[in-house]
Amino acid sequence: MRAERLTRRVFALAAFSSAAATVMIFVFMAALGLPLLAQGRFWQALWGPWSPMHGNYGIRPMMLGSLYISLLGLVIAVPVSLGCAAFISVSAPKGAARLLHGLVRFMTGIPTVIYGFVGIFLLVPLVREISGRGSGLCILTAALVLSILIAPTMVLFFADGLARVPAAYCRAVSALGGTPVQRLVYVMLPQARHSIAAGIVLGFGRAMGDTMIALMLAGNAVAAPESVFDAARTLTAHIALIIAADYDSLEFRTLFISGMALYLLTTLVVAVMRRSVARETEQR
Repeated sequence: MRAERLTRRVFALAAFSSAAATVMIFVFMAALGLPLLAQGRFWQALWGPWSPMHGNYGIRPMMLGSLYISLLGLVIAVPVSLGCAAFISVSAPKGAARLLHGLVRFMTGIPTVIYGFVGIFLLVPLVREISGRGSGLCILTAALVLSILIAPTMVLFFADGLARVPAAYCRAVSALGGTPVQRLVYVMLPQARHSIAAGIVLGFGRAMGDTMIALMLAGNAVAAPESVFDAARTLTAHIALIIAADYDSLEFRTLFISGMALYLLTTLVVAVMRRSVARETEQR
């Protein structure tokens, strides 16, 4: 009994420490961005344009760039990842499933810069030829490579969720004459919805937090993008590019506004998705 209480306290301490560290990171960014808040320029820094020559340090173009690239990459990656996970869990022979599962695990360990180099030499010329304008360094190029980057993580979550569906449910569908596709669509996917939602949330978080793909492939333009063939800069790339600025300048202080915006955008999407899943569960 004493060992059980000690274990529960250790787990509680670990959970509290993780939550406290997350809150302290946000407080740290807010404290260092305080000069902008004190001067009443917070909303200007958040929604205004980026033009240091004219005294404008707005991060709105970077916020839009982050959202466009991350969401487009997620839209591309989700169906591919779900199809791959369904093939591993339902259709593939055991040997092929193990091989594919191991390959996906291997892909999660490939450095991001490798994906970036492959995208530069293989995908950028193709996108440039298709669009007929620009250099090929644009939102679409970054989103395509980003979808490849986040897909393995989502595949592992999706496949794990499908594998944990009770075997009795699957046998019942087979006994009623259901096909493997019907078993997947009507039984396995609904039962694995929590793992699917977790995989999507984690994929979005990784997409929003990635730096190298955006730096190498998005074009790093500070104007608000109007199409998928326009160049853009993400919040993470913006932080990396102006890190060497004067520490007392307003330009440098916008780094922490960028960090706060990135933090809040990611947290908001995660909270909305979790709430949606919880509401769906309550209705069921």
